[in-house]
Amino acid sequence: MRRRLINSTLAVVLVVIAVFGVSLVLVETRTISSSAQESVDSEALRLVSIVDSRLIGGEPVNPDILAEQSGAKRYALIEIPGRAPIEIGERPTGSVIRGTAEGERDETVTVEEPRSSVTREVGRSLLIIGGVALLAVIAAVLLAVRQANRLGSPLTDLAETAERLGSGDPRPRHKRYGVPELDRVADVLDASAERIARMLTAERRLAADASHQLRTPLTALSMRLEEITVTDDLETVKEEASIALAQVERLTDVVERLLTNSRDPRTGSAVTFDLDEVVKQQLEEWRPAYRSAGRAIVCSGRQGMRAVGTPGAVAQVLAALIENSLMHGGGTVAVRTRATGNQAVVEVTDEGPGVPADLGARIFERTISGRNSTGIGLAVARDLAEADGGRLELLQQHPPVFALFLSRVVRSRKDQFRKDHLRKGDPHKDDPPTVR
Repeated sequence: MRRRLINSTLAVVLVVIAVFGVSLVLVETRTISSSAQESVDSEALRLVSIVDSRLIGGEPVNPDILAEQSGAKRYALIEIPGRAPIEIGERPTGSVIRGTAEGERDETVTVEEPRSSVTREVGRSLLIIGGVALLAVIAAVLLAVRQANRLGSPLTDLAETAERLGSGDPRPRHKRYGVPELDRVADVLDASAERIARMLTAERRLAADASHQLRTPLTALSMRLEEITVTDDLETVKEEASIALAQVERLTDVVERLLTNSRDPRTGSAVTFDLDEVVKQQLEEWRPAYRSAGRAIVCSGRQGMRAVGTPGAVAQVLAALIENSLMHGGGTVAVRTRATGNQAVVEVTDEGPGVPADLGARIFERTISGRNSTGIGLAVARDLAEADGGRLELLQQHPPVFALFLSRVVRSRKDQFRKDHLRKGDPHKDDPPTVR
């Protein structure tokens, strides 16, 4: 490309120089010739006027006097009727430029100049024009090289950027070249690099989230299957098989949720659900693991709340908090539900050392972990909570208290009274007491 740019620029300059140079040479040659002819004619007129004045005054006319008075440097021939011709200077040979003038006494003055002097003047002009043309060609070559580098280097950079994108390096360069068209291409490549980087990040994030979130359901499922293999009791087999099927359903929900969040993290499928059922399901699922670790998990707080969200996502958030307490906490883990305003809150706490002070503000960031873990669980849990309009916060570091806030459906006083008495086994008392 550089060679083509240089050749094309040089060709244009040479064509311009040829057209205007030839024209200038023709004009300059004609001008020099005309100027030489005018100079010879002017000198002939000057000589004839001198001769006229001396003849009228009766003064002598000879070569020395005429040469002195006229200052002639060219050859001149003065022809006076009745007298011998008078010559001034040396007569040129070859081609000459001749100028003739006639006086009042019929004298004739002829001035000649060799045409070689005009040729020399034209040659000097041609040298000057040629020098200027050569400088123009050199300047054109330098300009063409500079322009070729200005255009060729950016194109090479853009080609390297495109090659890097194709090889899996999506870092944008943010380099501009001062050429609108090339800068536009650079903008498009940088935007493509950012989109590819986001896609690769989303894919890596999905893989990491999937490996982390699927680990717990698969572990629980393997435990149920092991229980089935070691028992001969048909009722126990049926019970464990039912629990295993529930685990499979939860596993399917986890996969669907991860895929949904990978496409659009803001997309949720919030519904109204019974918060007690989700909490109970998580407690039953994690009790075997806690028993194996010699620890306990308990539940307390307000019951009968209906929250707004995705049950599967809420279950995953609680599972992440309970697993976090199992791995990093200590002692008994307490799951407490409470209501604050129009929100339902599920708190998970344990008796462990808590969250280090330097990690408190960053505990929900990815790859942040107090121990040798992936640091993904809490970050995924917060994303799941926010996808349904909730939020996950660390309320206290020592001892650690994590709280999941969800919107709740507030029951009327009469509905709550009926639910409380039905739970106590008193179906006849379906009206609230009268406040006196």
